Amino acid sequence: MVQISLRSSTALALALTTVLGCAGMTTATAAGSRSTSHSASPAFPASSAPSDRSVVAGLTRYAHPLRTTAPVGPAADLDAFAAMTRGANFVGLGEVSHGSKDVFTVKERVLRQLVEREGFSAFAMEINWSAAARLNTYLTTGRGDLRQIMREEFQHAYGLTNTEEYLHLFTWIREHNRAGGRQVRLVGMDFADVNPQQYERILGWTGEHAPGLLPELQRRYAALRALPGGVATRLETYTGLPLAERKKMADDAGAAYRLLEQHATTDPWVLQDARVVSQMATSFAFDSDDPAQATAANRHRDRTLAENAVWWQRRTGDRLVVSGHDGHVAYDSAVPAVFPVTMGADLRELVGREYVAVGTTVDSGDYRARTANGESGVFSVAPAAPGSNEYTLDQVPHRDFYIDLRAARRAPAVGAWLNTARPTYVIPGRHPNDPTPPLALGRAFDIVIHLHTVRASVLLPPTK
Repeated sequence: MVQISLRSSTALALALTTVLGCAGMTTATAAGSRSTSHSASPAFPASSAPSDRSVVAGLTRYAHPLRTTAPVGPAADLDAFAAMTRGANFVGLGEVSHGSKDVFTVKERVLRQLVEREGFSAFAMEINWSAAARLNTYLTTGRGDLRQIMREEFQHAYGLTNTEEYLHLFTWIREHNRAGGRQVRLVGMDFADVNPQQYERILGWTGEHAPGLLPELQRRYAALRALPGGVATRLETYTGLPLAERKKMADDAGAAYRLLEQHATTDPWVLQDARVVSQMATSFAFDSDDPAQATAANRHRDRTLAENAVWWQRRTGDRLVVSGHDGHVAYDSAVPAVFPVTMGADLRELVGREYVAVGTTVDSGDYRARTANGESGVFSVAPAAPGSNEYTLDQVPHRDFYIDLRAARRAPAVGAWLNTARPTYVIPGRHPNDPTPPLALGRAFDIVIHLHTVRASVLLPPTK
């Protein structure tokens, strides 16, 4: 069984950082030695594939071409997308990899459309709750330095987020908010790190409104607050602690949360801060040497991502664009032995048809990922092989397009094709990897955005 080590993956920071162990699937090639064949995913035998001609014809009938993958430009080509998601309070917007530039520029296009024309007002990301709180201060008030906040919060496994593409997206949100109207806020669904400001918010409120609880909360949070400063340093230190010590910290964080939960007048935002601290400490208390515990840690993470998004929507009334890896936003898991239940499945359970899952697929291109030593590198996937989902999608006569799979399945050949699991690019945040596990697109997503090729995301330069 494939395992995820909490120590090596920093408590599961960023989705799908494990090497996906799907038998018979080859590893993506490094940029500079890119394969020009279809070797990145295996072909199914011809006898097992439906008629390409009828499937492509059916997909083409329902496909809507994208004029551009750039974040700016006329939005008329997204009119149909807006109609497909109308009525949803949660639109899960997936990414085939954590490091493909064009995937994120398309995400910004879609976000702009949903904000400006459909009334969405929150962007929920696979970033830490406390990081989003810092960014929100900048996005809603202009206080602080955006690049500095990103540099300080997007470290270690989250370093794949410290990119020009996200800088551009955040800058657009700030300009939108500056112009007035309904503010767009950032939601951090994740919890691998808690920065000192989050403890200060909890303890500051307690000291003012429930001083009798303060000594016990300070005692319960003492070990967590003593972790050294800086995201990367805290994560490295925390993951290096003995399991018994991490379990004690989880017990203390849980007790602190329950103490505030039982206090009748606790501010709901302070209580959520305490809940996230407990979520984080729980994630570090799993035994990474036990395969069942490693899988349970993944289960804890996906469920918690969903619950945090739902908490925000129910508390604020915001309609959320839920941004995450395809492996999270999907209804079905591509690697159920490792990720048994996805965030998308949890959201469907929690909110029903209020959630719409949108996946991204790509025929070929480059992506950024972290290597075993923690460094960032650029790698490639070759054009998709016959028998894969992307190979068929790429035969639709549009370079880039999106398609409502719920509508397309009305064509009998397409319905059968959508319900069949076949190799699909689901590219982890780590390299080397096996990026083509079997997935049935129609069981995983409501909508798919297909891009012919993508470039690697661009990291922001370090400060001098």
